[in-house]
This record gives sequence, C-alpha cells and structure tokens, in this order.
Amino acid sequence: MGIVVANTALVVIIMPAVTRLTLTRFRNHGATRIEAGPSPVVLTGANGAGKTNILEALSFLSPGRGLRRARLDEIERTPHAEPPLGWAVAASLTSGVDVGTGSVPGAPRERRQVCVDGQTARSQTVLAGLLTVLWLTPQMDRLFLEGSGARRRFLDRLVFGFDPAHAGRLSRYEHAMRERSRLLREGPRDTAWLTALENQMATTGMAVAAARRCVAADLSRACAAGIGPFPKAELGASGTLETGLAAQPALPVEDEYRAHLLASRRLDALSGGATLGPHRSDFTVGWRKAGGALLAAESCSTGEQKALLLAIVLANARLLAGQATGPPLLLLDEVAAHLDSARRGALFDEILALGCQAWLTGTDESLFEPLKGRARFISVTDGQVF
Repeated sequence: MGIVVANTALVVIIMPAVTRLTLTRFRNHGATRIEAGPSPVVLTGANGAGKTNILEALSFLSPGRGLRRARLDEIERTPHAEPPLGWAVAASLTSGVDVGTGSVPGAPRERRQVCVDGQTARSQTVLAGLLTVLWLTPQMDRLFLEGSGARRRFLDRLVFGFDPAHAGRLSRYEHAMRERSRLLREGPRDTAWLTALENQMATTGMAVAAARRCVAADLSRACAAGIGPFPKAELGASGTLETGLAAQPALPVEDEYRAHLLASRRLDALSGGATLGPHRSDFTVGWRKAGGALLAAESCSTGEQKALLLAIVLANARLLAGQATGPPLLLLDEVAAHLDSARRGALFDEILALGCQAWLTGTDESLFEPLKGRARFISVTDGQVF
C-alpha cells in the first residue's frame, strides 16, 4: 500500500496485485492454485515446466489475446474433448475484486467470457479498468524489427493504464472499420450507414491517436529523467493523424480524416481496408547516446533493444505509481538472464521501490538472489507448483 498527497488530503492507493491465482485446464496446468501477496513472485524451473503458462494466464486478466496471442482453442489442456471441458483463469485482486475468464461451455472455443465478482461482463474491455498488465517475453526481442502491428499493441497496452476507456475506443474503431469494409465489399452501398460508420471511425480514431501521442510524450519525459543504467529512450507515435495533431487542433484533423474516408471509398473497396487511420500508426523508439545523434531502436543491438523495452516499462510503472490506479502488474519472462548484473540489480531495486507486483520467470534461481526474503519464490515442475 502506498500513500500520496493530493489537494492537501491523504489519498490511500492500494497497489494493484493478484493475491490468489487459479488455473483450470490451462495449457499443462490441470488445477493450479497460487497464493501471493503484493510482493514480487519468482517462478523457477526447467524449460517447459509451465512457468510462462502462468504468465500467459495472468495476461488474460487484461483485454486481448494474451502474451502469446494464441488461438483460444490452443489453450485448453484437453483440446480434443467432446463436449469441450473448457479452461479458466480466476484471480482475487488486492482491490477486493474477483475476476475470472475462460472458454464458455457449449460455445465456440474462440469465445472468451469474462466475469467480475460473479457477474458476466459484456466485453473484455471491462478488464482495462481493473488491472493494468504489461509483459516482456523473449518473443518480443524482434519488436523493433518486424511490422508495426506489435508495436501498436505494445503502446496501446501502455495507454490502458492511464486511460482504461482507450480499450473501448479501439474496439469501436475496429468494429466500425470492419463493418465499413464489409459494406464496401458487398454493395450496393448503404450511403447513410457508411457515413455513420465513417463518423464513428473519425471520432474514435482521433481519440485513439491523441491518447497514443499523449502517453508516448509523457513516457519519453519519464525516460529522460533516467532510470539507473537503463537507456534514456525517446518515444513517439507516428502516423497521418498524429502528424496532423502536431500541427493543428484536433477538430480540423478529424474533419480531414472524415473527408478522406469519403473520398477513398472506391479504393478501399478494392483493397478491403482503409488506407489511412490509427490502425496504420507506429510506435517509434530511439536512443540518444551521450548527446549524440538519435539512434533508432531497430539499429541498436539485441541487448540494447531489451534494455530500451525495460526502460519504457519501468518509466510507465513510475508514472502509474503516482496515480490512483497504481503501478502495473509486470510479467517478465526470462528477462533476468539477459541482463548484466548492474541492470539486473537496478531492475529488482526499481520493482521493489515502486511496490509493484512483478512475476518473473527463470531457469536459474541464483539470478534472483537479491530478491531472497523480499519476494515469493515458487518452483514449477510439469504443470505443478511447489
């Protein structure tokens, strides 16, 4: 628990954390239950033991497809059972909320249901208001080298912590874009409905772009303040709408985007999408070393890219720690093994100083020696915890 002062009154912030986690038929976990406190949790064990599966389960406490972006029918421990037995993840939070998610018995395996305090939620977006979850995995090593989609998703997850409504806006924008594409593809065109969908895209698209741009700027300033030996990353959100927002007020940019959608209907009918919009934006990251020229993240070494990602995540946690939401839940998969001792120690110190709950995995328990007595250590073997 942390206490901050705002408007001369004491405001108590309960640091968000998972106090109990239950996995049912999730990957190689048949029935796993973990009791935890607000302190960090260290999961150790051999490769394939099920450590990352626990992190993946935790990642489903946020909107989206989890840290592996797997098909939901790949998750169930007994995938070929008929009828499907289903899988489930349940958690109790320090806020006093109980949340659960999993497959729906008798429904298609690609449908995920969310329950909060025993009540079925209308959509996954409700999760963004309960807990901010961020993760780093070995699969993210190529984040700066591959397409912009993964970088957009990473930035959006950062935005969720500051603005939970961002998840809903993204969902509405993407739904409107899909419906517009369907109408353009099928024809004859219902121009009134097309106009309504384009208005939705323009309004929500601008809000999405503005939120991304604002959070990237705030995080860039936080990184510039310095976090131990980690790089001072320079961050930005790039795209047509973001460029427009940098030059003029939001309303003219929104009107221009709406006009573009109208003018590009024929082209978009052929391409099956939309040529412009926040679905094509990117998250830009660079490192200015010792006052020199800005080096784009994709030009940095693999080790430097890992350090940049950690710098962003820690800057994000610092900013959130001063807000009512508190710092995010951090899922760090095999991160310690790829850091030198100075950065590893700085990472542990920062996690403890912020009071955020981090779940860390590794095969070598000795790497986490500085956390002994200050974290919960759990051994994972063949889908069981000890």
